[in-house]
Amino acid sequence: SMYIDSIENKSHKADCKVLHTLFEKVSGQKPKMWGKDIVGFGSYHYKGKSGREGEWFPLGFSSRKANLTIYMPAGFKDSQDLLDKIGKNKTSAGCLYIKSLEVIDIKVLEELAKKSYLKMTS
Repeated sequence: SMYIDSIENKSHKADCKVLHTLFEKVSGQKPKMWGKDIVGFGSYHYKGKSGREGEWFPLGFSSRKANLTIYMPAGFKDSQDLLDKIGKNKTSAGCLYIKSLEVIDIKVLEELAKKSYLKMTS
């Protein structure tokens, strides 16, 4: 994709190509750009407590300066076992931050991605 081609950090660029292939496989969806630098797979409709509604994606990624950001809006409450096995990471409410794919177990990432995607779409 044009976005991936534009990533200057060579190792991030290579990692994003892998994430692109992996998430397309997991979701069965073609990627779509959300804003200028987030690649999302699939979509779901949400309605917030405030009554605000919109569309978001159940699985996605972006290359940030410090790390690769993997968007998993399902969150990680039920996934501590996978996080313990995945390798060096940080998380926030709906994001997994990793330095590179080299420091994590990609098979565990695939499990986590499947789980997250299904939780938001079934």
